[in-house]
Amino acid sequence: MSSQQEKGEKFATLHEGPATFLLPNPWDVGTARLLAHLGFEALATTGAGYAFSTGRPDGAPRPEELLAHAGTIAGACDLPVTADLEDGFGDDPETVHATILEAGRLGLVGASVEDRSYGRDQRRAGRQAYDIGLAAERITAAAEAARSLPYPFVLTARCENFLIGRTDLADTIARLQRYQSAGADCLYAPGLVNSAHIREVVAAVNRPVNAVMGLAGESLSLPALAALGVRRVSLGSTLARTALGAFLSAIRELKTTGTCSFLRGTVPYDEVDAIFASFISAGAGVVRT
Repeated sequence: MSSQQEKGEKFATLHEGPATFLLPNPWDVGTARLLAHLGFEALATTGAGYAFSTGRPDGAPRPEELLAHAGTIAGACDLPVTADLEDGFGDDPETVHATILEAGRLGLVGASVEDRSYGRDQRRAGRQAYDIGLAAERITAAAEAARSLPYPFVLTARCENFLIGRTDLADTIARLQRYQSAGADCLYAPGLVNSAHIREVVAAVNRPVNAVMGLAGESLSLPALAALGVRRVSLGSTLARTALGAFLSAIRELKTTGTCSFLRGTVPYDEVDAIFASFISAGAGVVRT
């Protein structure tokens, strides 16, 4: 089993290139172990995927739930894991600082922090970005916490403009540049709609850029994103929504026609059972959720 130091070093090295790497997003222990079995080098949690798995909308789980979930994924297999920490679970920089420290304590070697608030009571992803000055202060606090940890910890700063209907590329770039100066190790603007936008963002910063596959807009392959200079490619809730889509399609067929043609797409029982048994044989044990 790799130490947190070894995982942190491995995750940081992946960002140093030159190859573009895929960072898939499991939403539970089983999917984390399946991705590890398939040979991926690192994983990222998905706040939306986790929320959907509990029957709630994105942003609804409490901060302590999301942190515990991220720690569970970090302990599910022997891979570096970075966490979707939404808004850092507080508007003020001090709270964001404490959240990063807690993420490290739970075994994570990376995290992303968004520049919009999720609220404090009825938590939901907000539609308003923080003022750029406060947003940068929050990244400064997160970076200070990350640097205080005794192992490498990759901090990703997210600009949410294009997800909240603010399709202002110039402001998006200005924000990412401020977050770069504030100490972010990786930069991410989910929702960019075409390759021209992605190319401009990559050219405007000198940190690794994360792009997401599976959102609306131009559909770009991994090689195409690599050609644009993207260093890291994640999937957000895409895999979770794919699984939910297959589930809904199957049960709708069964309910409306009484047939089960969906069985052609199921994984054989023996195959998936053997994969999970291999983790127990290797000493991974049972992860409590």
